Amino acid sequence: MSLESSFIQILMLLGCAVAVVLLFQKLHIPSSLGYLLVGVLLGPHTVGPVVDAEPIQAVAEFGIVFLLFTIGLNFSLPQIHALRHLVLGLGTAQVALTTAVVGLLAWAAGLPAAAAFVIGAVFAQSSTTIISKQLAEQSEEHGRHARLGVAMSVFQDVTAVPFIVVIPVLATASAVSLGSELALALAKAALAFVLVFFVGRRLLRPLFQRVAARRSAELFTLTVLFVSLAAGAITQSLGLSMAFGAFLAGMVLGETEFRHQVETTIRPFRDVLLGLFFIGVGTLIDPVALADIWHWGLLGAVVLLVVKGSLVAAIVRRAGIDMQTAWRTGALLAVGGEFGFALLALGLQAQLLDERLGQVVLASVLFSMIAGPVLIRYNGAIARRLSPAPTTLAEPSLEPTLPEATPLAGHVLLAGYGRVGQSLGHFLESEGIAYAALDLDADRVREARLAGERVHFGDSAQGELLEALGLGAARLVVITHDDTAAAIRTLQQIRARYLTLPVMVRTRDQGAVDELRKAGATEVIPETLEAGLMIASQALLQLGVPLARVLRRVQAERAGHYRHLRELFAGDNLHGSFEADPAADRLHAVKLPPESRLVGLPLSGLPLDGVVVTALVHQGRRQLQPDPATLLRAGDTLVLFGPADALANVEAGILR
Repeated sequence: MSLESSFIQILMLLGCAVAVVLLFQKLHIPSSLGYLLVGVLLGPHTVGPVVDAEPIQAVAEFGIVFLLFTIGLNFSLPQIHALRHLVLGLGTAQVALTTAVVGLLAWAAGLPAAAAFVIGAVFAQSSTTIISKQLAEQSEEHGRHARLGVAMSVFQDVTAVPFIVVIPVLATASAVSLGSELALALAKAALAFVLVFFVGRRLLRPLFQRVAARRSAELFTLTVLFVSLAAGAITQSLGLSMAFGAFLAGMVLGETEFRHQVETTIRPFRDVLLGLFFIGVGTLIDPVALADIWHWGLLGAVVLLVVKGSLVAAIVRRAGIDMQTAWRTGALLAVGGEFGFALLALGLQAQLLDERLGQVVLASVLFSMIAGPVLIRYNGAIARRLSPAPTTLAEPSLEPTLPEATPLAGHVLLAGYGRVGQSLGHFLESEGIAYAALDLDADRVREARLAGERVHFGDSAQGELLEALGLGAARLVVITHDDTAAAIRTLQQIRARYLTLPVMVRTRDQGAVDELRKAGATEVIPETLEAGLMIASQALLQLGVPLARVLRRVQAERAGHYRHLRELFAGDNLHGSFEADPAADRLHAVKLPPESRLVGLPLSGLPLDGVVVTALVHQGRRQLQPDPATLLRAGDTLVLFGPADALANVEAGILR
């Protein structure tokens, strides 16, 4: 294929993907179905332009690698250990029983054992994307059935890892040697686990600490890509899949302070390449063949929905959970899943299924995904119909062991964990208020995490990273660093998602206050002005001013945006100005010469444009907030406050 032809195909592929996915998202249809449609439209089985599927599938393999990598990030060993009693047991039972029951039905229908096993594995998967999105739209994401269903659907992705190991073995092993081949594959998997997981634990954290210390987003991204693909190369060299190695590497990094930043970095690559993967799957769909086997696909979808939904309900009920919750959970998990496409692609690649059977299985999963949102929307009605008299039996250990839909709620999110961030964090902790923090200093994050504080490495200007730390459930966000440009980027990310979430911003001085407020800051705290305010208040207390009066003055200054604290004389640049912004408001004293045309006029008659008179030295006495009716005399001194250019104009008018 020529370079020009390849370029045209890429443009055609991207253009079609943008148009279709945009339409599907507008209609609230999962993007994965849109990518499948793109594959159908540009595949060899439809009329019109055709893209070469082979290079797409070669690149799309990395999408599965990155998918397993991100799944590993969210399933570190401590987390899996914490969920072992409920989600691990129920999730393992659901996948194993669904695979066994569907596989036996397929085998009884006359299919080879290997093909029946692949179909059972494909049907055992559920779509976390469809489940979580539909539940969020229905405002049910915090329900008991929702938490249990989402946790089990995510765990299915973990259980898919053994299928990735086993399916290729089924294609090469004979019936006699199958046991030995599987044992060898499991031994290789154990070796890969040791190499990637235990060795990686010693190497990856120090590596990322060194990389993070360079403060280079480019270097961090390169390191994430290298680590995920290098881990995949290790397992591939052992005859296993690349995705398995990436999953192990993700588990290693999931235990570190870099987890959220790594996930945010890899997500764009994962999403785009997964889109290519679904496009590649779509090129396998033959609409003509689908017209011949649609009834078999529909039958397969019914089997998938009924068998899996019933099995999940039975397993959950067996765990001691009430019948309605069991049926509602079963309705959620009955839908087929995107990862089933990956397992189906492995089975087709290994030639365990012929093309016609692959089309039937593909159609079955597609039909179930189309029906999935309807089942989820009416899961409560379905449960009431199937269990009209709900029981109150509940498993006492369910609530502590189920993962929360939002790990943090009602917390404070700190962007920056330097001097100010740590001080604020300590005050919050002393008041029993939960908080989470982000910082780009890897050493600081490591020390804080060692001390048990909830601090993560990452750039707060990345919206996905803020969401990962529960931005939507936070009570308050405080930007504690003094990088104005970074603070504005963070504000833009927050305001693009949540318009009313309170956000406080620290700045070093008054110069950036207006800019930060325009960017969406609820409150801006100028550090130098607050320091001056605290010194002034302490001095007044030392001088015997009553505490109540001092507090009123402090409150008045803050309400007036620190006006008195901003009324400062600029000085010269040689000795260093207190003010970094030369255009900032300042004080300036102007003495009326005897020949001034303003002598004899009232103070209210001054030509003040954008400038205010804060004080008047009149007949040798200094007057704060002078009476506007005061008549000016030669030698009076006007203390003016305003921007430098306005001060210059007013001074020229006074002295003229």
